[in-house]
Amino acid sequence: MTAPAFTLYGRKWCHLCDDMLAALEAMRPAWDFSVTVVDVDSDPALEAKYDEIVPVLALGARELCRYRFDVDAVAAAFVSD
Repeated sequence: MTAPAFTLYGRKWCHLCDDMLAALEAMRPAWDFSVTVVDVDSDPALEAKYDEIVPVLALGARELCRYRFDVDAVAAAFVSD
């Protein structure tokens, strides 16, 4: 099984983004995964898409959670992918 590769869309100044990353990283002892953090302000298309809904945690094209970390949705991604 390949380790999931998450993408966290957020902003540098966003405390909810920091919280979501910390919650995801807390799962690292139990699960193997990678995470790429993308600053939506670095790309006008991403800024337009995600503007006020950050943070968004995605696995490929599938959005797992936004605003707050959803541990159940993320845990399900480990067993379904």
